[in-house]
Amino acid sequence: MTQSLLDNWTQQDFDTVEEGVLVARHNLAATGLFTDDALADIIDTHPADDLSINTMGVDPNVFDWREGERNGVSGRELLQLVREGQLWINCRKMLANNPDYARVFNEVYDEIEANKPGFRAQQRTANLLISSPTAWVPYHVDMPVNMLWHIRGTKRVWVYPHFDKRFASSQVLEKVCSGEWSEDVPYDTSFDRYALVFDAQPGQLITWPQLAPHRVRNLEGLNVSLSTEHKNPRAKRRINVHTANHLMRTRFGKACQSIEVEGLAAHAKQAMARTFRLAGKFVGQEKEQFVYTKTFVVDPDAPHGYRVKEGVESAVVAPHEELEAVHV
Repeated sequence: MTQSLLDNWTQQDFDTVEEGVLVARHNLAATGLFTDDALADIIDTHPADDLSINTMGVDPNVFDWREGERNGVSGRELLQLVREGQLWINCRKMLANNPDYARVFNEVYDEIEANKPGFRAQQRTANLLISSPTAWVPYHVDMPVNMLWHIRGTKRVWVYPHFDKRFASSQVLEKVCSGEWSEDVPYDTSFDRYALVFDAQPGQLITWPQLAPHRVRNLEGLNVSLSTEHKNPRAKRRINVHTANHLMRTRFGKACQSIEVEGLAAHAKQAMARTFRLAGKFVGQEKEQFVYTKTFVVDPDAPHGYRVKEGVESAVVAPHEELEAVHV
């Protein structure tokens, strides 16, 4: 029997997955999949369509999240630019694109399923995150259930109360789940007094309930993490409930505040959301998910490792301008 990659988890740790905020230990670094050589190789071989390069500006109080172009920079050089600059690399769909990572994380998920009765991790995905020592991620929510497996460097994570409309209003979650907005949502510094704050060290996992708002700031060193996501019937129903609430609000003028995922009403909302989604596909009017325009190129000679494209200096996308004051 192979040694578990989950480091001395208790039954309470297993039971907390999806239900609350969990900080636990893991042994992923021992796999050898996260050394500099391994990371450079992943960057060079990962499908271009599943690799994104972002920057976030230098002021965490200013929304300046940008998508950029790699500009032909090699994996090893890009890794060095990340170490020295202000960049964030996201290698998406690692389970589909890399069998070694798929084997490791399917093993981890299988172990959680075996130790938590009723838990299912379906539609599993994993994103490899490689980011600069001072990089940060703005306040946002993730639609699937998210688990952050931290491996290198140190980062601070703020997790805010989930299903609390003070921190992500009904309209905000509806717009995110329906694909009208990105996952970045309105934030106010006053929220921080209610947050749980963790300084993630190498070998730590942090996970929280679905749609719980959170933000991240790196503290030291080249940061490497795997962000894994999964869905199951309850998680998909939660997204569909918010989507149906958005449809009722925008199509029929009916504001529905309930976000319950159990019971007849929740299943009826799920059927409604699925019906509208299928109808949109049938008539060729399927709603496109929000995407960022690429506004910079990686440049080894530029400050922070990137250069903003000419003519787009002020073209920062802030998808929540119209509801920036909606917090309740």
